Amino acid sequence: QVQLVESGGGLVQAGGSLRLSCAASRRDFNMHALGWFRQAPGKEREFVAAIDWSGTMPSYADSVRGRFAISRVNANITVNLQMNSLKPEDTAVYYCAAAIPGLGPGRPVGSWGQGTQVTVST
Repeated sequence: QVQLVESGGGLVQAGGSLRLSCAASRRDFNMHALGWFRQAPGKEREFVAAIDWSGTMPSYADSVRGRFAISRVNANITVNLQMNSLKPEDTAVYYCAAAIPGLGPGRPVGSWGQGTQVTVST
């Protein structure tokens, strides 16, 4: 079973920054698209950001574009999500995801991480 291991969640004040990281347990994940989804209490899980296998084509939800930045490092098996200008509405459990050929709203996900809590206070 392939694992995606997340780190970097926590509590931050509105306007602050956090960086999430997700490491895949196998090097053959370098051919997968990697990305992030989030789920707030009482809401459905939603797409946040993704990046293709080459690390050259990021995509973002409208709600985070311009504030969040996604990147791939470490031979393309680690994905980072830099979150700036955080808002209380960004509060959610953030899940790392992987899929071939790509990730996006409504597209199937091959593997999920366990989730990491991000809480933005006012």
